[in-house]
Amino acid sequence: MMSRKKDRIDDLAASAGGDTLVAEAGTIEETEGVSLIGSAWRRLRRNPIFLIGLTIISIFVLVAIFAPWLAPHDPVDNPMIDQVRRQTNPVPGPQPGYPLGGDPQGRDLLSRLIVGSRQTLIVGVLATLGGLAGGMILGTLAGAFAGATDSVIMRLVDVMLSFPSLLLAFSIAALAPRPSQWTVIIAIAIVQIPIFARLLRGAMVAQRAKDHVLAARALGVKRSAIVLRHMLPNSLGPVIVQATLVLATAIIDAAALSFLGLGNPDDRQPEWGQMLGAAQQYLGGYPHLAFYPAICIIVVALGFTLMGESMREALDPKSRR
Repeated sequence: MMSRKKDRIDDLAASAGGDTLVAEAGTIEETEGVSLIGSAWRRLRRNPIFLIGLTIISIFVLVAIFAPWLAPHDPVDNPMIDQVRRQTNPVPGPQPGYPLGGDPQGRDLLSRLIVGSRQTLIVGVLATLGGLAGGMILGTLAGAFAGATDSVIMRLVDVMLSFPSLLLAFSIAALAPRPSQWTVIIAIAIVQIPIFARLLRGAMVAQRAKDHVLAARALGVKRSAIVLRHMLPNSLGPVIVQATLVLATAIIDAAALSFLGLGNPDDRQPEWGQMLGAAQQYLGGYPHLAFYPAICIIVVALGFTLMGESMREALDPKSRR
């Protein structure tokens, strides 16, 4: 009886144009599993916003790495100094061999922009790494130990977050007896510590109630092993994504501090924020001196923001499409 019914169903399926038999219905083809990172990468490589951000960042990093070879002239030399006349022509204009013209010291503006990308990248990356390291230490301590340790660290983080980031960075940098590139890096790194600490602490608190952590605790695994092997590795995803977004903020803040005169005072090492500060007295007649470094800062910050936001969406299960 059952075999007759099965044959009738197969005949009806065949007459309807189907070629799947009842015996084969309901079977699932075995496919290889995909990790979270692999699944995120599949979405990212089809995301035009991520690709635009990645292209901008790739160009910026390559220019910064190969800046000494890409710059057409030495950024310290002043081959156009004989054209600088304080009253009639303080800034040499574009000319053959110098497509963007020169600065008030007769130096090639294009070469200084190219070489300045290296200093901007160094400041942004080192400040972000410093903030990430400090935030991971505080966030790990707060997330691993409940009670008084967590409360003290989080109240310290709340106090730091109550100040505007740029104002706090300005105050820290102003404490240095002599402005330098390192004062900017340290000031921005300190400002970024509470961002990473709060984010990592929240992720680790969520990991505390996970089954694998409870199982390890029930088996008698030491707390340090649970924190370092189970909780911390599974909490780093959002922190790494946040680092790409913070890098854009670090570049903008570094430019702002250099613009205010708290960065490296030696203009023989050009940096985009420093170039902005030096151009402010010429804004009325020669706005291009500020426009070029400003547009470079905006485009690079935009690239990091686009890439970071795309990574956040790809790694967040709630925002997957």
